[in-house]
Amino acid sequence: MSQSLLQFALLFPGQGSQAVGMARELADSYTSARDVMAEADDTLGFSLSTLCFDGPEEVLTDTINAQPALMAASVAALRAIHEAIPDLPAPAALAGHSMGEYSALVAAGSLSYADGLRLVRERGRLMKEAGERSPGGMAAVLGMEIDGVDAICAEARTSTGGVVQVANDNCPGQVVISGDDRALEDAMQRLSGAGARKVVRLAVSIAAHSPLMAPAAAELQRAIEATDLQPPAIPVIGNVHAMPLQTVEDVRADLVAQLTASVRWTGSMRLLAGQGINTVVEVGSGDVLSNLMKRIERDVRRLAVGDPSGIERLRALMTE
Repeated sequence: MSQSLLQFALLFPGQGSQAVGMARELADSYTSARDVMAEADDTLGFSLSTLCFDGPEEVLTDTINAQPALMAASVAALRAIHEAIPDLPAPAALAGHSMGEYSALVAAGSLSYADGLRLVRERGRLMKEAGERSPGGMAAVLGMEIDGVDAICAEARTSTGGVVQVANDNCPGQVVISGDDRALEDAMQRLSGAGARKVVRLAVSIAAHSPLMAPAAAELQRAIEATDLQPPAIPVIGNVHAMPLQTVEDVRADLVAQLTASVRWTGSMRLLAGQGINTVVEVGSGDVLSNLMKRIERDVRRLAVGDPSGIERLRALMTE
């Protein structure tokens, strides 16, 4: 066993990482992954596996479907990893971006997979409904640091009386803002004028991680309080405070607050690196989080595992 892998963390992607075909090769190659996808179908009462494997893309991308689909793909990858590499040591920590935090909690034994699927399906439904009641959007801001973006969002709120704030502090030079249409457009214009390299409105119709999600957060809280949770057996770095969630109360508070609060991903990854994590393994669809880590802590090794070839790369890394 490679000693260098003794300090590794697993990362779980959030919405935006979904892709038609995800988890198909894992299900074809590993019984455990196939079982995970079948359990998702049984739990939700429709063929989520077919949606993941074959699309159509516009249905998979719908918030209400994308969230449970991403969890299923991540848990399928996680179970396949353990099937293929049974002597893999436990990770030192876990983290998930936005909805990915639920997948991390499943991996930590805090939340059952079936309950996790039901919660993120409900989360997606409530977010979609809140977006219909309070229309808004999101925009990516490239080439400007978080403090400058924060200050300009404050100016836009004062100017418009509306809602706009940092939604995701993804990595140095990549920030996502979220808010109602008028305040968002005002902030985008100010950011462009203040020297941001690029400001791009995203193809989403909800203002995630903003106060416009407050109605969804209130309803989601009831679902979370009705769900059986355990203290995480492995530290999970929470999105809201970029600190480990240690108790059931910590978990519940973070899952509710993250709907209206910013995702502090840069701080979360710097915390991991500061604790001696030297390798991160992204578990599930895509490599978004691996690429962000390259911008946050370049010396941390990165690996994305979403198919059998990714598992083989992980196996090889262990024997270096």
